Amino acid sequence: MKLLSRDTTFREAAGMAHVVLLGDSIFDNATYVPGGPSVIEHLRHALPKNWRATLLARDGAITADVVGQLKHLPSDVSHLVVSAGGNNALDYSSLILNEPAGSFLEVLARLAEVRDEFQREYRGMLREVLLRDLPVVVCTVYDAIPGLSSAEKAGLALFNEVILREAFRAAVGVLDLRLLCADPADYATTSPIEPSVVGGGKIARVLARVVTTGSVNGMGSRVFT
Repeated sequence: MKLLSRDTTFREAAGMAHVVLLGDSIFDNATYVPGGPSVIEHLRHALPKNWRATLLARDGAITADVVGQLKHLPSDVSHLVVSAGGNNALDYSSLILNEPAGSFLEVLARLAEVRDEFQREYRGMLREVLLRDLPVVVCTVYDAIPGLSSAEKAGLALFNEVILREAFRAAVGVLDLRLLCADPADYATTSPIEPSVVGGGKIARVLARVVTTGSVNGMGSRVFT
C-alpha cells in the first residue's frame, strides 16, 4: 500500500476524511432541484461531523472530462466517487436509435464499434483516477428514467456493461444506480434524466455508508445499492 493510501486511513481514523465527487449532473444536480437539497448537500449532511465533501462534477460532462476535474483535487482528498457515461450515451443516442441499417448483423457491428470506443475512453479515465491511489467508487447509468423506451434501455445496457467490466477489472467499488434509483420519484420533474431531491438523497446516503464503513478500502470490487 502506498503512502497516500496510508494517509487516507489515518485521516479516516482521525475523523477527517474528504470525499470528492467527479463526473456529471448525477452529482451536479442543484439546477434541477430548486429549493431542495442537491446531492452534495445531502452527502455533507449524511457524512460524520468532521468529514468533508467537495463537488468537482459538472453538469454535461462526458467521461473524458473527468481527467480535467482531477487537476482540481484538494490536497487532503481521501475518497473519489465517479459518475460518468450518461452523457456519452446521450451523444450516441441519435446514432443508436435512428441510424439505418441493412441487417441485424450490421446493427450489432455498429454497436460493437460504439462499445469499443466508449470502453477505450472509460478505461483511460479510470486509469487516471486510479493513479491517485485512493479508494474509488464508480456509478452505473440509471435506466428507470420515466418515459425511457425499451430501445433506449437496451442502448444504456451497452454502456453499463463497459462500466461494470472496467470497474471489476480495476477492482473498484460500484454504486449501481439502476437498482438504487428505480422509482419515478427518484427523477427530477424539471428534467427527467436528473436525480430529484428523493433520488439524490438515496445516492448520498448510500455513498456516505460506503465510504464511512471502509467498504472500498482495498476490498476489491463490490456492488452497492
